[in-house]
Amino acid sequence: MSDANQSTGKDRAGGAFRILMAAGLLLTLAANIPGQMSLDSVVALTEARTGVRQTWAPAVSSWILKPFDGLVAGTGLYVTASAALLFLSLMSLTRLRPRSTWLAVGLGVLVLLTPQILIYQGIVWRDVLFANLTIAAFVMLAHAAERWSARPPILPLAGALVCLALAALARQNGAVLVIAAAGVLAWTARAGGWRRSLAWGLGALAAAGLLALGINRIATPSETQAKLRPNAASLILEHYDIVGAKAHHMSLRLKEIGKVDPAAQALLEAKSNLIYSASRVDTLDLDETFRRTLWHVPDAAMNAQWRRIIIHYPAAYLLQRADVFRWTFLTPKLEQCLPVTVGVSGPDAMVRDLNIQSGIDRQDQGLADYARRFYGTPVFSHLTWAVAALGVIVLLLRRRTPADWVFVALLGGTLVFVATFAVISVACDYRYLYLLDLAAMVSLLYTALDPPRWRRL
Repeated sequence: MSDANQSTGKDRAGGAFRILMAAGLLLTLAANIPGQMSLDSVVALTEARTGVRQTWAPAVSSWILKPFDGLVAGTGLYVTASAALLFLSLMSLTRLRPRSTWLAVGLGVLVLLTPQILIYQGIVWRDVLFANLTIAAFVMLAHAAERWSARPPILPLAGALVCLALAALARQNGAVLVIAAAGVLAWTARAGGWRRSLAWGLGALAAAGLLALGINRIATPSETQAKLRPNAASLILEHYDIVGAKAHHMSLRLKEIGKVDPAAQALLEAKSNLIYSASRVDTLDLDETFRRTLWHVPDAAMNAQWRRIIIHYPAAYLLQRADVFRWTFLTPKLEQCLPVTVGVSGPDAMVRDLNIQSGIDRQDQGLADYARRFYGTPVFSHLTWAVAALGVIVLLLRRRTPADWVFVALLGGTLVFVATFAVISVACDYRYLYLLDLAAMVSLLYTALDPPRWRRL
């Protein structure tokens, strides 16, 4: 009778959790369809329809948008598919544990009401797509790990491989999650010996890399706007670091730039401290003369100046990077870091050509007001979710089931992903570290379904 009661309780709690996640998907779609779009979203949809490269952002974003837009014009179907990927992964969590608790149901309600779920899942950002693909990949790996035997389950492994390849293309530094996935796959296969373990890990890494290269080749538009510079992304980072280092070290001289353009050296040294902001690189474009000067410096001189600062002025470089990362990770003034976007905003000509309704309606404004209630609270804080991730890692390492190891790898890889922004970040936009919040939430729900029992190790 006791066993029967426990089974019934498990079924009820697990069923309630799955129903809750399904309801969460419907609520999210009802609140956001046809999708919230910022400038990046409008540009991506334009690229998808025209087949002409508009920016140097990853081409896979517009490539994935294209078939959904072809079936139903706009971003509504795309948003539905992206959100469904996450919520179906959440619904499947109950299959990873022998029992489910009502704690997960209660926690699930709270998670669904956060802006990171209710609103973010309706925003057409590649950061959201990247996070959803990564979560789906690791959940599939967890299912594969739980069912691992002499003949590993091919279907979830294949699904995880596709999701990881697409995620790495959506955000290049997301490759660290591919490495984490390959590592945990090798660990899962360790019972077969170190050779078998190594083969699974390296094989998965190679397969994901080859698949990503193939997809990228197909996804890259054949035509590119003439004004685009192939090395624009790296130059923007160099501009930001050079100006930021000068702002942090007033006696620093930009000698490499001065060798080819003394006037540019003088102007950049005089104005860097006035124009620089640790919150985002955009301020370098506010002064037209300053912007033109930066972009007219020959690439070779700019590269040499950036390297010289790193080698000969490491303190200035590290202060610049630390200041930018502090804004990215801690978002000290959240409203400067684009915490959410609602409605449709973008260049008027692009919006007209896409035949979509621009602006913010009453429902969009309601969502924005709802999100604003969380500003300044622990909910809208990457630090909160980083601490939660570390706590879940500690809990799961006490139990160490096959699926537990997968979630540890997800969280560990995510924290390394966050750390990469100490080197590459050029703005504090909250969405850049969205994966951290989402991975912590999903892992918390997984842990709450069947909390590890405290015991002496």
